[in-house]
Amino acid sequence: MDLFTQVKMAVSVKEAAEYYGLEVKRGNMVCCPFHNDRTPSMKLNEDYLYCFGCGATGDVIDLVAKLFNLSSYDAAKKLVYDFGIDPDKPPAAAVLRKPQYPLAKASQRAEMHCQRILCGYLHLLEHWKVQHAPKTPEDTFDDRFVEACQMLDYIEDLTDILTFAELEVRVKTVDMLQKDGMIDRLEERLKRTEKEVDARDETEIG
Repeated sequence: MDLFTQVKMAVSVKEAAEYYGLEVKRGNMVCCPFHNDRTPSMKLNEDYLYCFGCGATGDVIDLVAKLFNLSSYDAAKKLVYDFGIDPDKPPAAAVLRKPQYPLAKASQRAEMHCQRILCGYLHLLEHWKVQHAPKTPEDTFDDRFVEACQMLDYIEDLTDILTFAELEVRVKTVDMLQKDGMIDRLEERLKRTEKEVDARDETEIG
């Protein structure tokens, strides 16, 4: 049996959604994490999800891939790790030995929050590195290009730690990011950049 089938048999969409911090409401509805959703518009069925707001759909692997910006294979590996699925045991055994999730809800939400902010900042840096690269050797370096060159590797490492490291390491990393205020600063940065882009778009349209 391949890895994807095994993961899908062992973990339901709802279990994964709850584990990764989405709040499941009545009728297995959640606020969609893929668009600005104020009232729950995503329905979680046993083996697939569907959002009535933005049309997002897929199985448990698609959900995790989209949440953490991973390939399908890496999303499956993350589920195997987080849910304690043993690839050498049949799915029934995997379900029986599934650990009690050790992260408290608050800690889980903090980890998800950090991961989303880091992923957002990583995308921004990747975009800046291409968009604002100097065109000729004489060009003055754009601040955004310099920031991308300085920060990309570090942010990539942090994102990898929160995606694949062992629980204890992830908890310590989240703690460090919150204590030194880095996540708050990055969140503020992303919001400011978003506003600047919106303002620029409006100017261009006007």
